[in-house]
Amino acid sequence: FKTPTDTSKPKYYVLDMFPYPSGAGLHVGHPEGYTATDIIARYKRMNGFNVLHPMGWDAFGLPAEQYAVKTGTHPKITTEKNVNKFREQLQAIGFSYDWDREINTTDPDYFKWTQWIFLKLFERGLAYEDEVAVNWCPELGTVLANEE
Repeated sequence: FKTPTDTSKPKYYVLDMFPYPSGAGLHVGHPEGYTATDIIARYKRMNGFNVLHPMGWDAFGLPAEQYAVKTGTHPKITTEKNVNKFREQLQAIGFSYDWDREINTTDPDYFKWTQWIFLKLFERGLAYEDEVAVNWCPELGTVLANEE
């Protein structure tokens, strides 16, 4: 699927949470979550909408790092291998993603903008250092995100 550029149609944006390519392949939870959004994307297309339904990879972070440690392989190697495997599996299932819009958080053309926006937030006092309670993992020796 490709997102058309026909400006006469109403636009609709369907975004899934990008998977962490931190394992040897998809698990049952991936297609379970992606099926509903794919149904919505297809329904909207059938009803005349220009639907942007991209896919990407949340490839930085603790899950990818821990998978690399577990396998004894450099994170760049495991991430590239896992992204390729995940993409292959998602395409085999037949989800209607616009693969021309695929993003990867490890791509310098992507993360330069996340760094830029963080600096803007910091300059405006919206990102700052503070002493607050955190989710500390003694086994990993690091702070965990609230989602972890």
